[in-house]
Amino acid sequence: MEKRHPRILFRKRLKELRADVEQMGKEALSAYRDSIKVLLKYDEEKIKRIVETADKIDEMNYNLEHKTLSVIASEQPVAGDLRFIETCIKVGGHLKRIGYLASNITEVAKKIKDEEVPEKPMDDIIHMADIVENMVSKSLAAFLGQNMDIARELRRDDDKVDDLFDRALKDITQSMFDDQETISYLVYLLFLARILERIADRAENIGDRTIFMITCKKP
Repeated sequence: MEKRHPRILFRKRLKELRADVEQMGKEALSAYRDSIKVLLKYDEEKIKRIVETADKIDEMNYNLEHKTLSVIASEQPVAGDLRFIETCIKVGGHLKRIGYLASNITEVAKKIKDEEVPEKPMDDIIHMADIVENMVSKSLAAFLGQNMDIARELRRDDDKVDDLFDRALKDITQSMFDDQETISYLVYLLFLARILERIADRAENIGDRTIFMITCKKP
């Protein structure tokens, strides 16, 4: 049987790492999308799947870290290959956090499912959620395609999310002032806005890490 060249085997292992990150990204994006659906239409079964997916992503990240360390130890990669491997570890960590943050969104859904949430702050939240979903999708596209143009867009998108967070904070605070009986559940909307902001930050970090992987320079 013909032996494969060591470099071919090394490239195969790098492709496997990329595929692992891609699968983690799909799972994280799916969990996030489902968490927003649960927010709009409460669904216990869907919540259960989101929590299970978050745990699955955690396990996938654990396996990814072991694979990357094995590749580094056995292959001793240099320069660009090493940056790619290190980026896989970083991106995997961000995706794991996105999975658990999606699970946190379902906790908010449980708290507000029977409440009549004022339209104005909820509109801000949904607008934020749409931008954040696009950011997570973009961050994966940037990393998998090694596309710096897409990666750079994430900073502008994050600024939009920050502006919407400030607006949501103002609107939620005003709603609390107008009707103090809403305070008990509107505080969870503040928590939700913060979760969305944190997911956006994770997506931006994936973009920044992608730029560093390609250029060896901080963006």
